[in-house]
Amino acid sequence: MVKQQFRETDVAKKISHICFGMKSPEEMRQQAHIQVVSKNLYSQDNNHSPLLYGVLDHRMGTSEKDRPCETCGKNLAECLGHYGYIDLELPCFHVGYFKAVIGILQMICKTCCRILLTSEEQKQFLDYLKRPGLTYLQKRGLKKKVSEKCRKKNTCPHCGAFNGTVKKCGLLKIIHEKYKTTKKIVDPIVSNFIQSFDTAIEHNKEIESLLGKAQENLNPLVVLNILKRIPAEDIPLLLMNPESGKPSDLILTRLLVPPLCIRPSVVSDLKSGTNEDDLTMKLTEIIFLNDVIKKHRISGAKTQMIMEDWDFLQLQCALYINSELSGIPLNMAPKKWTRGFVQRLKGKQGRFRGNLSGKRVDFSGRTVISPDPNLRIDEVAVPVHVAKILTFPEKVNKANIGFMRKLVRNGPEVHPGANFIQQRHTQMKRFLKYGNREKMAQELKYGDIVERHLIDGDIVLFNRQPSLHKLSIMAHIARVKPHRTFRFNECVCTPYNADFDGDEMNLHLPQTEEAKAEALVLMGTKANLVTPRNGEPLIAAIQDFLTGAYLLTLKDTFFDRAKACQLIASILVGKDEKIKVRLPPPAILKPVTLWTGKQVFSIILKPGDSCPVKANLRTKGKQYCGRGEDLCSNDSCE
Repeated sequence: MVKQQFRETDVAKKISHICFGMKSPEEMRQQAHIQVVSKNLYSQDNNHSPLLYGVLDHRMGTSEKDRPCETCGKNLAECLGHYGYIDLELPCFHVGYFKAVIGILQMICKTCCRILLTSEEQKQFLDYLKRPGLTYLQKRGLKKKVSEKCRKKNTCPHCGAFNGTVKKCGLLKIIHEKYKTTKKIVDPIVSNFIQSFDTAIEHNKEIESLLGKAQENLNPLVVLNILKRIPAEDIPLLLMNPESGKPSDLILTRLLVPPLCIRPSVVSDLKSGTNEDDLTMKLTEIIFLNDVIKKHRISGAKTQMIMEDWDFLQLQCALYINSELSGIPLNMAPKKWTRGFVQRLKGKQGRFRGNLSGKRVDFSGRTVISPDPNLRIDEVAVPVHVAKILTFPEKVNKANIGFMRKLVRNGPEVHPGANFIQQRHTQMKRFLKYGNREKMAQELKYGDIVERHLIDGDIVLFNRQPSLHKLSIMAHIARVKPHRTFRFNECVCTPYNADFDGDEMNLHLPQTEEAKAEALVLMGTKANLVTPRNGEPLIAAIQDFLTGAYLLTLKDTFFDRAKACQLIASILVGKDEKIKVRLPPPAILKPVTLWTGKQVFSIILKPGDSCPVKANLRTKGKQYCGRGEDLCSNDSCE
């Protein structure tokens, strides 16, 4: 049985929106099954079994095929995993919420923990916030206004305490410039703090100049106490939803330990033992530092030693979440790079782009592209090697049974051929590389499916990455050609934003007749000549097409009958080869009949009366002399 997410039986309701929030320490405890306390991974006995209450405790799931989960009893394929938790001895900043914590501290008083707004301002902002249908951008703009108004105030309107600037200082450090004196504001706490240094100033005058630079260190413990004391009526003004998480939940006091299935232990063939996941090793370091801090607090160690251990614990918690943290001091930098949660989610190889949004498909090919001006704009040249691999399931009927038998006889090695036969009644596939193909061809019946090679005329989808707009993938008609590159008319380069300096493109072969018809009608090049953005033509003559047209229409370009007919015949290919061409009277009759390049160009645009082109190509210009349609003396072309 494949793993499935939990599904409610009552599905009569429609989901209107999803709200993300923060887990409180109590919710983490309720979600987890065990508390992880041991820093060791395995017991010391000969069985090499995971230690109870350790990071690899099998009550959090299993990563082995032959061992069931000790919580639910299911195997690796069915068990979704169970969480554990670690209680931190001292709180730590969450590296993902660090910027949000600084923003909140800038908006509240650090003494009474009320928001730095008067009662009238609070009522004004709350009334605006209660309006129904506020968009995300409107709420974001409101938060910016509240933050700017709070940061301009140096004195709390509720308790009168002085509030200085709150800013980041170093790696996961926050300082409050509380003792920065100003002439306008004299806070009694600041005054008492400065007066306590009077005796020291008498003996050392340099202390007086340093007093103005004194700062308050807002460590996680201080910040946690401040956030816990924020009144409930002030939380909406911080643009936070109390139901999704309280401000105090922004500080880490408890850490979730993920299930074993996302951090499996891999048995090493080269050496005895196992290779542990990066998350597992990081969790053991966190538990070790947690135990060290606990022992130091019990034994009464120096404050400096405890603070250093606290900094290390905070760094390891941050690296556990985001291992690409910048600004780490050299003495604290990790020796080995690890993958944190952020690295598992973001980037090209992350969960979103690599697994959830990333697709892997069959019946597709990829190789380098080359130009071929002899192809139509709706055609693409496919190498024979690719055509033998990409197959289309064609059902045998009265009209095509002879052709299908020929393909079966050719087999997978000869193009056009076939790779498999799927019999109508048994639904069993037979590989044509082995066995008597002549016998299989004779036994072919109506309703059987022959997986034939890609052949001329098949509809394929052609795509160049990055697919930035609708025209980055269009339908073309396949033409099987020799050599090893995809080739197409260079007039189609613009919608793909392609050039021929080593670009690679993808080709997909639709597997049903309905898909082929839909691709040709909706995604064909002829249906996408102009961009949907502004109607500008994207598929048009470029490069040597323009140069050739210019050279063909020069004033001194003339052709005799043989050359003119050869040029005209060169355009009569494919569907146009049976069009009747009406050769106009020559521009010069004597001493030899000659046609101008402009006459030949006009025939290219409209070969004859039966041509479906409805455009009128005959009109008077401002410079027309009126003495004949050809060889006008006022012709501007040199």
